[in-house]
Formats: sequence, structure tokens, C-alpha cells
Amino acid sequence: MLKKQHICAGRVPLILFLCQMISALDVPLDPKLLDDLVQPPTITQQSPKDYIIDPRENIVIQCEAKGKPPPSFSWTRNGTHFDIDKDPLVTMKPGSGTLVINIMSEGKAETYEGVYQCTARNERGAAVSNNIVVRPSRSPLWTKERLEPIILRNGQSLVLPCRPPIGLPPAIIFWMDNSFQRLPQSERVSQGLNGDLYFSNVLPEDTREDYICYARFNHTQTIQQKQPISLKVISVDELNDTIAANLSDTEFYGAKSSKERPPTFLTPEGNESHKEELRGNVLSLECIAEGLPTPIIYWIKEDGTLPVNRTFYRNFKKTLQIIHVSEADSGNYQCIAKNALGAVHHTISVTVKAAPYWIVAPQNLVLSPGENGTLICRANGNPKPRISWLTNGVPVEIALDDPSRKIDGDTIIFSNVQESSSAVYQCNASNKYGYLLANAFVNVLAEPPRILTSANTLYQVIANRPALLDCAFFGSPMPTIEWFKGTKGSALHEDIYILHDNGTLEIPVAQKDSTGTYTCVARNKLGMAKNEVHLEIKDPTRIIKQPEYAVVQRGSKVSFECKVKHDHTLIPTIMWLKDNGELPNDERFSTDKDHLVVSDVKDDDGGTYTCTANTTLDSASASAVLRVVAPTPTPAPIYDVPNPPFDLELTNQLDKSVQLTWTPGDDNNSPIKKFIIEYEDAMHEAGLWRHQAEVSGTQTTAQLKLSPYVNYSFRVMAENGIGRSMPSEASEQYLTKAAEPDQNPTAVEGLGTEPDNLVITWKPLNGFQSNGPGLQYKVSWRQKDGDDEWTSVVVANVSKYIVSGTPTFVPYLIKVQALNDVGFAPEPAAVMGHSGEDLPMVAPGNVHVNVVNSTLAEVHWDPVPPKSVRGHLQGYRIYYWKTQSSSKRNRRHIEKKILTFQGSKTHGMLPGLQPYSHYALNVRVVNGKGEGPASTDKGFHTPEGVPSAPSSLKIVNPTLDSLTLEWDPPSHPNGILTEYILKYQPINNTHELGPLVDLKIPANKTRWTLKNLNFSTRYKFYFYAQTSVGSGSQITEEAITTVDEGKKAMASRQVDIATQGWFIGLMCAVALLILILLIVCFIRRNKGGKYPVKEKEDAHADPEIQPMKEDDGTFGEYSDAEDHKPLKKGSRTPSDRTVKKEDSDDSLVDYGEGVNGQFNEDGSFIGQYSGKKEKEPAEGNESSEAPSPVNAMNSFV
Repeated sequence: MLKKQHICAGRVPLILFLCQMISALDVPLDPKLLDDLVQPPTITQQSPKDYIIDPRENIVIQCEAKGKPPPSFSWTRNGTHFDIDKDPLVTMKPGSGTLVINIMSEGKAETYEGVYQCTARNERGAAVSNNIVVRPSRSPLWTKERLEPIILRNGQSLVLPCRPPIGLPPAIIFWMDNSFQRLPQSERVSQGLNGDLYFSNVLPEDTREDYICYARFNHTQTIQQKQPISLKVISVDELNDTIAANLSDTEFYGAKSSKERPPTFLTPEGNESHKEELRGNVLSLECIAEGLPTPIIYWIKEDGTLPVNRTFYRNFKKTLQIIHVSEADSGNYQCIAKNALGAVHHTISVTVKAAPYWIVAPQNLVLSPGENGTLICRANGNPKPRISWLTNGVPVEIALDDPSRKIDGDTIIFSNVQESSSAVYQCNASNKYGYLLANAFVNVLAEPPRILTSANTLYQVIANRPALLDCAFFGSPMPTIEWFKGTKGSALHEDIYILHDNGTLEIPVAQKDSTGTYTCVARNKLGMAKNEVHLEIKDPTRIIKQPEYAVVQRGSKVSFECKVKHDHTLIPTIMWLKDNGELPNDERFSTDKDHLVVSDVKDDDGGTYTCTANTTLDSASASAVLRVVAPTPTPAPIYDVPNPPFDLELTNQLDKSVQLTWTPGDDNNSPIKKFIIEYEDAMHEAGLWRHQAEVSGTQTTAQLKLSPYVNYSFRVMAENGIGRSMPSEASEQYLTKAAEPDQNPTAVEGLGTEPDNLVITWKPLNGFQSNGPGLQYKVSWRQKDGDDEWTSVVVANVSKYIVSGTPTFVPYLIKVQALNDVGFAPEPAAVMGHSGEDLPMVAPGNVHVNVVNSTLAEVHWDPVPPKSVRGHLQGYRIYYWKTQSSSKRNRRHIEKKILTFQGSKTHGMLPGLQPYSHYALNVRVVNGKGEGPASTDKGFHTPEGVPSAPSSLKIVNPTLDSLTLEWDPPSHPNGILTEYILKYQPINNTHELGPLVDLKIPANKTRWTLKNLNFSTRYKFYFYAQTSVGSGSQITEEAITTVDEGKKAMASRQVDIATQGWFIGLMCAVALLILILLIVCFIRRNKGGKYPVKEKEDAHADPEIQPMKEDDGTFGEYSDAEDHKPLKKGSRTPSDRTVKKEDSDDSLVDYGEGVNGQFNEDGSFIGQYSGKKEKEPAEGNESSEAPSPVNAMNSFV
């Protein structure tokens, strides 16, 4: 009896190729078929329900539809017919219902405000669009107002109101200053959801005159500005000074800053409030508190926990957001504001309502005359939506009566339909929060059978393999299919044939006698159609003489033989491989029809050689191993691989096991280690031998486990220390019984290739795994997040099935189950896939930039709605570029840079920016399909930075007491230079540094002369530029003033000689000589001798140690009798180490008329030239004057 294989789950009125359960006109069929079939209209494209237009551009209201014959279009406006012919500004696109209203030439957008609805109509019915509410966008100006300056005391709270004008759509609010820089926000200062700017407590640094609220209307790309608000925060000191100057002895004179206080809420007011939100939207709850110190905000849900992965904190945790909100998110939420002095609570009662949403949307229904069917329209919402039906745009209550139609709430039941029952039905589900409108047609077709497979198609199949003969058909009512063989044959009914529901005839094991002509006949009550196809069965390709294992000596020659038997109508191609790769490109390798010859064999030639014979229908291959050994100088015992086993026999034949016995061949002087058993499946993989089992070399029998529905043959090979033997002759064949599959396909995936399809793929079972004839697959799918039943189809032994007409990027659950004639495999596990991705529709909104510093900016944006991503969210991509430098207005445009932030991040850092420059950026969302639209370009300005070091510094024109410095400005000013800072200090000959002098030089100078410097002195200079931000890198240089010839001798004696090595050595020698003389004198005095030292010295005064007069630069008087008397005026080194002013040759005190100043701890000079003052007395051993190199040397000497 002919076996029937059901591919579609349940009965369907129309069967198409592969039995796809969709309307006949919704799939790509034969063009000739499409020309003859009619279809009611279907709306394919329409403008959004709430359509906000740009009043500066022409109005385009979309309405596209398909149908057969093509539909005509009409419009209503505000519920009445809209006669477009009477309005010269309104036109309808040809072949379309889209309206174009030309308001750019004349007319106003406000004139065309209203509710529009499109109707597409043909002879089979009428489809209607949603009610499209057309409104022009509005961006009104701010009302003129006089804003008084605000004066607050340090620590008080403050709310700066924004109150933007009401626009359409609502404006985006942000606060900036006059320089269009975002005002910094923090836990203390932040912007509320209503746009107001909240200060938990004010600080003196909040003082500014340009708090400006901006309203951006994205639809018209305009920004409106509120009048600037001036805020002054008075500190305690300023307040006291002000009161002291005006009101003495008042209670405010000792005023203190605002005392620390516990938190109180600035918004919302009171202890409780209520919030209502719609299902699927983003729930935003806000609490902003004031207090000192600044309060911290915490959030909890009183009767539950906050949902994981859907809860986000914004605005320094002052705003709680829950995305994709549902009824389960209703409840009481509590915000807690806390600081060191206490805490305050506020409870927000949240109620989640829901606009209507689909549970089961009505689907198009295609029936044949006399059949039954149903349209189901099931929606939910809060409150429960009301369901109403229309037919061809008219409420069913007043539409023409149809006896085949019965309405039962959300279901229309059709029975015994006729062609006149064709119509388009509209289902409207509405509540106070919105409505859903869906069109679904009922198309009643009466079509005789048609066969879509090409006539006289030739199928060629290898013997013992399955043959599939196609017969794609169409008809309404569903035709019955019969197959016949030969011109006068009867309908096929033998068990070897399988008829699939899509019309395909399968011959599981085709034999030679299967060759012939087959006729497919399709019948229904309206007629009959037939088609002939031809089947040819070809002999399989086999290798009857396989290449044999070879062991050859190096330098010899080896030949492999490969004889092929094939069908005489097929021409085989013979190919040789070495180790599964191409043969070496070497002339030593040669091939002819049946042989491969390798001459002058080398060690590298060893390996596996494979002979492959390919035809257009099949292939066969065989391999042999070549082993290269060293030449044998003397005869030796022959060691070789074993001879093949023989005399194979099958016993104890059961359904899933058999016993194999054999006789071993000669081991060729090397004991057999093991036997390898292989099998061939003549039914599924003829000519291909696979590994079955291994047993030890002492066994000659093996119990083999078998699989169902396999035509087994076995062979055995022996292996010793040399290698593996040739295979034995094949055993007799043994066919096991069929059984249901015991495994399902693997690698099941669902991934759309187009926005409206789902491609389900899997790795098919091989013939060995099928366990029986008629291997097929049951493919099932349903939307993961819906309540739909599983949709299933049974397909032939393929590896892919395409589901068309799916929504874009929707998760699906997928199962693929194997089955054969015996039954089904175990129930498979469901895997998740997605229908095809499309490019994202929405650009990220609320893009704003926080400039962190002169080279770093932080970008924030709002995530796009998940549904608008239409694919796997891969991240966000920022395009940014420098438009111009603040200091170089004509700077050439720079190439855009790109930064990608993975995942759902809503902020990112832009490093490496140029200070004091203008930048622009936009943000795009990225999915697997590509990038979405760009957000509006956002500009920002990097602040000034510190400059680089001056490009050069050189000292020119040195004189006795002056040096001239010349320099080039910094190559990278990174802002506006305010001044140069020059620091310098003297360096003595021992490289000790003197006091440091600071000097500020105007920014417009590139040359400066220093006067009143010490003569013959080395100075070290430190030079850098400054902007308003701070100081840049410094550049250093050293230079020496020239020598005064008049004082050269004295300077040489006082400074240079004292530091020379020879002078120090001379002094040491003199001291040593004096010490020796004193010792000699002491010895002589002890002996009683007299040595009048004083008289001797007076009589023979040494000119080297005579006192030197102050007038001629000599040392002071010498005395040996008045050791404890104070030094005289001429002495350079008094006992307290104090250098007196009149003794300082080059002290800074001598410059100008005098100096009134001192040095900081870091050595920088902070005094200024002024009138001469009296010198303060020195303390301890420290000098009251600034030291000079000369003074330092005098003190040393």
C-alpha cells in the first residue's frame, strides 16, 4: 500500500510546494500562476498613528497596499471623505495611495491638521489604514520675563526654574552658560525630570551670572533660550565684611554659614505621591533632596525587589528607571534621602496600565468553496480592550449580511464559504490608552489543479540509493496526487514507494528495474493535471583493483595500481593524493590511466597514497601506505606486514548483533598485535569502509554490535610491528531490521537572512543513523515570547527550512525531530533562534558631552528602544572630529575618528583631544546588520590647557651687569597666553645656587633685558609660559655676565685664588711649617733655651703675613696680644659670621635705592623695589642680608 508522509501539521486548504502554511499570493510562485489568481487588498505601508510633521517641508502621508487586481485608494479626513481633486496642493502618487501636500510653494501646515484614514479597495474587498493624526511640530519662543538676581548665603538650597514653552513634540531641556558649555552636575547640583536645576546646598563657586536653560526641539532642529539667571553666593567672611561696613554692632555681624541640617525633599512634595505608567514604557521615578551635607538617595520596593537587568539609576541615583515596565512592576517604591544628620522617606505608589496588545492577531485566510474557517482577534490590556469587527471598512452591524459568517466575540466563524464570501475584515481592539487595528482577508478561490514541476525532467540516481521525483502542484480545493509508472501502468501501491504531501515520490532503494517514465496526476473537483518525469538508474562506481601496501628500499621504484569499474554512461575522473593532499610537483611522480609510479624513492615519499574516482553522481576511493626503508646490504630474514586474514564467517545473527570469525594469515616473522574489523553499508555508503572494532592478535572471533537498517559487510586486517595487512575479502552481507531513529539532528540553528524570514538549519543524519527508510525531519517553531502554538512541517532529508513572513528580529523556539517509516526519534530539546535583523531605525537621543579636561570628554546618550534596534545590539559607535581650533580659526578639516563601545553602554570617554578646540560628534547604534541613523551632530569645546615649553631660549648681548634674553613662543599654546614667568639665580664656582628671583613678562614679548646683575657671575634661567589654566613646561639656560677689568685683580685674589688647588695646598704647607716651628720652640723652651719670638717677628716681619689695609684691599691688622678683643672694622669675618652691609660688594640690597622684601621658603623673591629702610638686626649666626658670591668667599677666608 502506498505510504503517505504528512509534512504539514493539520489539514490546510491549499498545498503549495513544500506545503508552506501561508496564503497563495504571499509566496513567490510561478509568474503565470500569479497572473491568474485574485487577492484582496493588504496594507503594506502606512504613516504612524501620531504623525508629527515638519511645517517647513511638504507633507507626505504614506499608504501602500498590494492586491490582485491592484487596489484603488481613497481617503477620509476627520471622518468625512477627503476629495483630493478639489485641492490643487494635494496629489496622490501614481499606483499608490500616498498623499503629497505641497505646502512649500503655498499654504500652511496648520490647514492640514486632522485625522486621516486610507482605504485600499478592489473587487475582493477593502483594507483600511490606522487613523493617522497629522500635527505640525511647534517650537515656540520663551515668554519674555524679568529675572531678578538671586543672592543666597553659603549652604542654602535653591531651585532654578526652567518652565520651557510647550512644544510639539516636547522639548529636551539642558542648562549651559553663555559659552555654550554644559553646567557641571553632581550629587549636589542636578537637573530634574521637569527641567529645573536643583541645588541641595549652594557654595561660593556656584556664583555666576549665566545660568541659562535651553530647550531643544529635535523635530525642527531648533533651540530656544531662557533669559540668564544671576546667582551670587555670599560666604560668611563677605557677609560679615559687608555688614561691618554698613551696620556696626548688629546681630548679623557675627553671622555664620547655614548650619548643617538633615535632608528634606525638594521634589516630590509630601510623604506620598502617585505615578501611572503604560506597559512597555520606561518608568521614571525621581527624588531630589536638599540638606547639608549633601544627602545621598537610596531606592527600595516595599513589597518586592527591583527587577534585575531592567533597573537603572540616573542623575546620581536621584532617578530610578525601569525599562519594559509591566503590570508586575506596580506597587509602592520608596526613596530615602540620608546624610550624617538624619534621613527622610517618600513613598511613590506606581500603577501600570496597558494599551491594547495582541495575543492572537487575525491572519489572512485562504479557503476553497464549501470549506470552513475562523478569524481570531484576541488582545489584552488594562483596562480590558473592547473588540469590534468591520468588513471592508464598515462595521459588521451595518454591513451586508453574509450567511456563511457568524461572529462570536473575538472570533468570526465561516462555514460553507463561497466566492462571494471574500472580503477584508478589520479587528479593532481599543481602551482609554489606545487602539490596535488589524486587516485580515478571507479569499475564497476555486482553481483547477496545476503542476509546477517542469515537464520531462530527467532524474539520474545511483543504484541502491534513494530517488526523489518532484511534483509541485497547486489547486483549490486541495488536489489529490497519484503516481503512475509507464504509459499504461496502474497507480503505484508497492511498499517500496513513499508519497509525500508536497507531491514528491520517494523510492528509498532504487534498483535497475526502477528505470522508466513516471507520471504525476493531480485531481480536484474542478479538473485534472498531469506531468511526466524520467528516472535512470546508474551502476555505482567501484574500485575493483585497489593500490596495495608497499615497503621499498630508498632509491628504488614503486608502482600503485587502481582499476575502476563504472557505469558506461558516466565518465570517471581519476585523481591521486598523498596524505590527503596533492602529489608533490616532482617529475619522479608519473600517472597513467590505472597506475601511479614513483621513481628514485626518497624517505619523504613515505605516506598514504589515495586513488579517487569521481563521476557526476558518485565517487569511490582506496588508499595504500608506502613505507621507505634503507637498502639491505646483505640478505636477511624477510620482515613484512601480515598476510590478510581469510575465511570470514557470520554466525549468531540477531537484530542488533552478530558474531564474526576468521582465519589469520602469515605474520611474516613479526607477531600479530591486533586485528582491525571494518564494515561497509552497501545500502547507504557503498564502497566506503568504516572502523567497527579492534581485538587482540590472539583472538579470531568478535561479537559485533549492529545498527538498524544497515546492509552490513565486514572485512578484517591484521597489524604487526611492521604495519597493517591488506584487507581480507568481504564477508557475506547481513541486512538488519529497521527501527525508529535513536537520535535527532545536531547543530540546530535559527538565523534570519532577511528581515522577514527565519532560516532553520541543522546537520542531517547520515544514512547509517537513519535506522530505517523514509528519513524525514519534523521542523517546529513558535515565537518565544508569545502564546502561539507550535507550527510544524515535515520535510524531506534536507538540512534547511525557510520560514517566510516573520516579524523582524523576534526570538523563536525551534525543534528539529528525525522520523522514518517506523516512527519518531526522541523528543528534541528546543533551541532559540531569531528572525532576520534589519538596520536600526532610531538614532540615540539626548546626546550630551561632559568635558572632563582639556584632552578628555565623556559622552552620554540615551539608549534606543530595544524594539528599534531590530537585531542583536552590538554597541554604540561615536563619530567625532575637530571642526576648528579656538586659536586657529582657519584650521583645515580633520578626518573623522570612530570609537565603538560594546554592548548596551550609554556613555564613553573620548581621549586624546586637542585642548582649546571645537569638536563635533554624533552617535549611532550598531547591530549585526549594520549602523542605524546618526544622532544630531553635537558640538563641544575643550577648555584651555597648559602650554608647551617655549620653542627656544637664548641669551645675547652680555654686559658687565646685564643680559638680554630672546625666545620663541610655545609651539602648542593650548589656549591664550597670559604671561611668561622668568626665574633666575646665580651659581658660584662650586656650583652652589644663590637666591631665586621671579619675574613676570607680558605675553606679547619675545625679548627681555635683565639689568643690575653681578659682574662675572654665572646665572641659571628657568623660563615658561602661562595660560589661565596654569604654567607649562619650562626651558632652562645659563649665561655669564662680563668681567670688570678695574676689579679683576681683587676679584681674582678674593674669589678665584681662594678656590684654586695650589693655593689651598700652599696654605696647608704654611700651617704645617708653623706647627713644626711651634713644636721646636716648645722643645727648646723645655730645655731652658730662650727664643724671643716677638722680637724676632718684629725684626724680621714676613711680608706674606703682614696686615693688609682695607683701603688697598689687604687683610685687617694682625695681633697676637689681643686675641679676645673684638675684630676691627676692617675684618671680613666677624666672630658671629655676620656679613655687614658695607662689606657686601654685590648684594641685591645695593640695587636701586634699597630693597624691601624677603625670600620664600622655596627661594623665590617676593619683595619689590621701594624706598630704603633700616636693616633689621641679625638673629643668631644668620645674616640679615641676601648673600652674594663675594660675601660667601669673604666668610670662607
